[in-house]
Amino acid sequence: MNDPATTTYLGVPGWAVLWVLAVVCVGLFVWRSAQYVRTLRRARGENRLDQIGKRVGLFAKYVLGQGRLFEEGAIGIPHLLIFWAFVFYATGFWWSLLKGMLPFLPVPYPDDVAAMAFVLEVLGVLAVLSLGIAAVRRYLFTPERLERSWDATLILSLIALLLLSFLAGQGFKARVEGHGLPVANVIGRMLNVASPANWYLGMWWLHMLTVLFFLAYLPYSKHLHLLASPFGVLFGALKPGGVPAASPGASKLEEFTWRQLLNGLTCAECGRCDRACPAFNSGTPLSPKMLMHHLKEMVRGGNEAAKPEEIWSCTTCYSCMERCPVFNEHVAVIVEMRRALVGQGAVDKRLQDALMNLQRYGNSFGQSDRARAKWTQELPFKVKDARKEPVQYLWFVGDYASYDPRLQPVTRTTANVFQQAGVDFGILYEGERNAGNDVRRVGEEGLFEMLREKNMQAIGKAQFQRLVTTDPHSLHTLKNEYDSLNVVHYTELLDELLQTGKLAPQRKLGLTATYHDPCYLGRANGIYDAPRRVLAALGVTLVEMPRHRSKSYCCGAGGGRVWMEDAPGVKERPSESRVREAAALGVATLVVACPKDLVMFQDAIKTASLEGKLAVKDVMELVEEALKPAA
Repeated sequence: MNDPATTTYLGVPGWAVLWVLAVVCVGLFVWRSAQYVRTLRRARGENRLDQIGKRVGLFAKYVLGQGRLFEEGAIGIPHLLIFWAFVFYATGFWWSLLKGMLPFLPVPYPDDVAAMAFVLEVLGVLAVLSLGIAAVRRYLFTPERLERSWDATLILSLIALLLLSFLAGQGFKARVEGHGLPVANVIGRMLNVASPANWYLGMWWLHMLTVLFFLAYLPYSKHLHLLASPFGVLFGALKPGGVPAASPGASKLEEFTWRQLLNGLTCAECGRCDRACPAFNSGTPLSPKMLMHHLKEMVRGGNEAAKPEEIWSCTTCYSCMERCPVFNEHVAVIVEMRRALVGQGAVDKRLQDALMNLQRYGNSFGQSDRARAKWTQELPFKVKDARKEPVQYLWFVGDYASYDPRLQPVTRTTANVFQQAGVDFGILYEGERNAGNDVRRVGEEGLFEMLREKNMQAIGKAQFQRLVTTDPHSLHTLKNEYDSLNVVHYTELLDELLQTGKLAPQRKLGLTATYHDPCYLGRANGIYDAPRRVLAALGVTLVEMPRHRSKSYCCGAGGGRVWMEDAPGVKERPSESRVREAAALGVATLVVACPKDLVMFQDAIKTASLEGKLAVKDVMELVEEALKPAA
């Protein structure tokens, strides 16, 4: 076989042609990539070099193993094959380029090394088949919000061309040499042409030109994510449910952190975030995918920015981040933008009123802190004041469970069950304030810090071993955003009590029901099994909704949305969509483990005309029923 690099073409040696092409194409790639790096360096700093071991583990699982895509089922297999073909073909390309530019090097071309050639040929065939599957999915069975742009078509075509040109070249080489590896032999028999040596040279150059063009074009294309996304995973958030460190907020490039801007460059525009987003699916202006697009255009020098109505539509449920295969952090960007809007006073009137109430009274209801424990007055026993006498469990009740008359009966039920189970518990009475989860996520960092300080002062006066709360929003903030608190959700405590026999149901309920995973209990804190074990112990047969566990839908109350007017353009509230999903299962009961879920779904049942068809019950209500002696 003639060496493509030492063969002359119109009197010019191949190695000289390679030098010119490499300098031009690699130069364009480096120049554009350097522009992006310089732009990111203009942004605020952010430490993403902590816990390197954990980051490497995430990289291995979600980049090398394409873990997020396998969560969707079989579609992960084609993605994995294309990815690893990309890795090996990139290695083979640089190897061939180096050998071609410096033909005197005493090393063979990659396809002259049997092991490398075998891997390239097998992966090439598998990747071509996978590209066919990807093309059918994209153009014939297009998932909602997946782009069908000319740029995507060009990228797919280039990948197919570089694979097919290499495989064809191997077939022509096998014909010239009279032997080859199995794949090359089969292809060679299919390619029965005159002058196979010349065809081999043609395919070698077509492959190299395709890869060089691909390299030069990629940083300018919408598929920049092929380069940036591995860094997105490596420098991704290590904890779910987080928010950015305290800042004045951001509305222009220099005010974001470099990691927040990187989101735009890593975005694959696959639409998975939009398909999962309750705000988008309800018809609000927010599109998580377009939010990332705004960032990308900002990094590229544009002034495109998200509109306030988009930013305020978010429920901060983290569904977008849970589904994103490249670990983009949509919620962090939204909170950063909300902080800027709060600083400008660009806030919904109802939200403004709620924030004023929280500042003055420590709760969003605008009621006296002395009325916080009024719900205890109808109990047959006195609830301990944990600030005055030691308790095993300090119950952080939360605003809604304390003040909302629709929830107070469930709050009293919780106290009664705790009492029956022999739980030594107390509360902070008027010392408790809103935990600040939603306050922080609407962008009022200063108010959050004030609430946290007041709560920590009250908690510091109490003597207890563990904190327990019925509110997943409070759970998340107390556990992850306060200082070293041992916090459990009440379903976790119930699970412990049932397993140890301290809580003994008197009868099996014989109920068939479905269960809603709260966003801040599930996605943000990974608590899925405890509520289900409790329900099983009560004799509840669980029928799972299509969207459950980490894929659970949102009730629409989070991120301060419970304090705001409906976003413009709403077709159907998330809570209404959710109760319809539950009712479609044919069950009569939707079980919840969050105070906000209870009120949101009860309201939704009325507006969705499901009264008498579906009932919403808190886990604790079912526990109370199971504690009653059988009739």
